Amino acid sequence: MTNLRLLEQFRSFYFKNYPDDMETQISYFAVFGGLDWDIDTTKSLKELIHTLVLENFDELYEKVQELTLGDKSYKRLLRALAVGDRKIFSAFNRAGLNNGNGGAALNYLQEKGLIEMEYSREVHPRQESPKAKLKRADAKHRISHKVFFTYPFIRFWFYFISPNFKAIQEGDFEKVLEDFELRHNSYTSLVYEELSELLLNYNLRDAHIISSGSYWDANVEIDILTVTENQRIYVGECKWTNHKINKKELHKINDKCQRLNIVPTQIVLFSKRGFSKELEAMAGVNLALYSSEDFKALVKSNPKGSNPKMLFS
Repeated sequence: MTNLRLLEQFRSFYFKNYPDDMETQISYFAVFGGLDWDIDTTKSLKELIHTLVLENFDELYEKVQELTLGDKSYKRLLRALAVGDRKIFSAFNRAGLNNGNGGAALNYLQEKGLIEMEYSREVHPRQESPKAKLKRADAKHRISHKVFFTYPFIRFWFYFISPNFKAIQEGDFEKVLEDFELRHNSYTSLVYEELSELLLNYNLRDAHIISSGSYWDANVEIDILTVTENQRIYVGECKWTNHKINKKELHKINDKCQRLNIVPTQIVLFSKRGFSKELEAMAGVNLALYSSEDFKALVKSNPKGSNPKMLFS
């Protein structure tokens, strides 16, 4: 499901801070999105995290405590969702929660507006073959929905800050900054994926989209699967890495489509740093390529009256 709240935050961040380019916009938004702060995007992310977050840790910690009521199960679940695959059951396991207390924590975090559900589109083998005798693994398989964070900063907090709580309290910032340096590309990938879906659906705005979001089942995961009313299928993959995407990624996504028995109307690839010349030569009706600067389409205008709800406001 397209996250329109994220789009409002993305636009708000842009028109408040005016970063020089879209790669910077996406990188900095992935950390500070959802905060109504002035962000100097000419400074490095590490410097900003140091001065705006770590040096104000006590104040921010109290605000996070208010949002979570200081409840350990709520915070463990947020941590598990931030670093894991976003699937509810695996997050419960990672957080040491069961369906009872995990479900209660999930409900509270939803009601508080910190997370939203992304419902699976997988069809259980039992539904496909009601009378057939299923393999043991298929019979026991549980379809798990996923969760995405309403505010990028909350995910950043529980991805990088919360695990380093003791060191930060003692004034030792090196570990969290080193951790961020090592993993910030991997961390940003999820926000990039969500923004990529927004861009794709923006470009399909004249079509009637009936289903959109990531797709996952027991065997296959696809970053974006969008279906329109006239049964046009758009399959997308997103790569937030420091190298260009080459033809191998196209082979991988074609393989996934074959395993799902779908014939895409168009394959759509999103890349932080662009594409190989071979792949660029293949772009056309069946293959669309988007790099960072194409996300300017999402901030062409600042809608009048747009006032997205922000954290800590």
